[in-house]
Amino acid sequence: MAESVARVLHPTAIFSAMHLDHDQCHAALAARDARFDGVFFTGVKTTGVYCRPMCPSRTPRSRNCRFFASSASAEAAGFRPCLRCRPERAPGQSPVDQPQRVAAWAVQQIRSGSLRAGMSLDSLASASGLSPRHFRRLVSDTLGVAPMQLVQTTRLLIAKHLLTDTSLHITDIALASGFGSVRRLQGTLKSRYALTPTQLRARSTPPPSTGGFAFTLEYREPLDWARLLAFLDVRAIPGVEIVQGLTYARTWRISPRAKPGWFRASASPGTGRLRVECAEILAPHAAALIGSIRRLFDLDARPDVISSVLGADPMLEPSVRANPGLRVPGCVDGFELACRAVLGQQVSVAAARTLAGRVAGTFGEPIHTPIAGLTHLTPSPRTLATAGASTLAKLGLTGARAECLARLAARADAGTLPLLATPEPEAAIATLRDNPGIGDWTAQYIAMRALRWPDAFPAGDLVLRRMLARAGALSPKAALLHAERWRPWRAYAAMHAWNLLTLDSERARSASEGLTNTQTPPRRAHSPRARTRSTSRKAHA
Repeated sequence: MAESVARVLHPTAIFSAMHLDHDQCHAALAARDARFDGVFFTGVKTTGVYCRPMCPSRTPRSRNCRFFASSASAEAAGFRPCLRCRPERAPGQSPVDQPQRVAAWAVQQIRSGSLRAGMSLDSLASASGLSPRHFRRLVSDTLGVAPMQLVQTTRLLIAKHLLTDTSLHITDIALASGFGSVRRLQGTLKSRYALTPTQLRARSTPPPSTGGFAFTLEYREPLDWARLLAFLDVRAIPGVEIVQGLTYARTWRISPRAKPGWFRASASPGTGRLRVECAEILAPHAAALIGSIRRLFDLDARPDVISSVLGADPMLEPSVRANPGLRVPGCVDGFELACRAVLGQQVSVAAARTLAGRVAGTFGEPIHTPIAGLTHLTPSPRTLATAGASTLAKLGLTGARAECLARLAARADAGTLPLLATPEPEAAIATLRDNPGIGDWTAQYIAMRALRWPDAFPAGDLVLRRMLARAGALSPKAALLHAERWRPWRAYAAMHAWNLLTLDSERARSASEGLTNTQTPPRRAHSPRARTRSTSRKAHA
């Protein structure tokens, strides 16, 4: 059944025009098509619950279904979340056009606690660069619900996720989800879901944890977890983050005034689930941490949609076919990523990692963790701004890099540097380029990973230029023209182009291992190390 639906439905058919086609949605629901998980939700009139497309419950009849673009709109219509498929775990959307970016940004701000910090909806609209009226209209048109209803439902689903997925105390959950008090959380759960926190917890078994709390995050398959970790591993800042086998771990602090902690994550291929374990001290910031981890591992990506666009290009098709679950790694700290990009200018990936380790070891706050190798927090913008360029240069940075880093730190400390996902990524990229020492390549790289802009494109990257030259795009203008066919997923195209370099190295390694003992592989043709040196300068920091 799923195969027949896949032939009829285009991956973007349901969400493309911001309206839901009833027959197409029901066909995807009947097939339990996981491609549409989080793309729409099904309200069942006979039960009063709403479900994800891959819910294991019996498929309801078409006439008994209503379809919604968001969980918030389903709840606004009077439906409550299914206790089997758990809509609060559904992956989100990769925001591409402006309405989707505005809606995704609003949800991110709610999760991070911006409204609890004194920001009203009007000030939230102003921060997005839109008028309050336009902001409300875009959120309503995209998600089918008013911003205030979005706030209420987002907080409630965060609380439900933490109640059923962790062993955290209910007081910590009330604070983390933005309710402010246990009484308000209990009252809202009772009125909206007719359940108490105790009743919710009786239906679940939280993941086991040692020395903290744990939870599960879900994503759309496939996810190339091994290559994602390989990318992060060679760029991991010593003392701050570490990759051990198929597990990623790092230190984390939501703000300079908050208490620091750590987390580690591991995925089981084929399950669609990521297990995360965190320090107990991070409990008040659990909601923000969940959002950060989703962005770090690009868990809201839609591999089917991305592959359908990029796989049509003969140049990228080998990588798309071999690795359809390739993601764009994000970050949990935009300033840290910006520093890492600056340190990676004109040097190899390994050299940039060494410099980043020196900066973290010198200026990062020491922290005790149960994970060997995690010893420091990433330095704050104020710390590096206070240190100044002359002190940074003593760590081995060139004068220009040290000056650039000090200026970035000063601007980040003043709050004038765009280093988070934003509704206006093009404007943010232009602001980044206004900083001396930040060229287009660095700004685009920051946009890929920190701003989470799927159409960011570091056109000056050496690997990209060589790959495009193979396809006949010899001039910069021709290269940009060729890349137009990759929109709006040019950041993923860059990842596939870099992956093709890895695949070439793997093929060369396999060929050299197949030679007899009397044969010696040519160094320049088959040495991955030599090849890395030749392409590492100004190539994906």
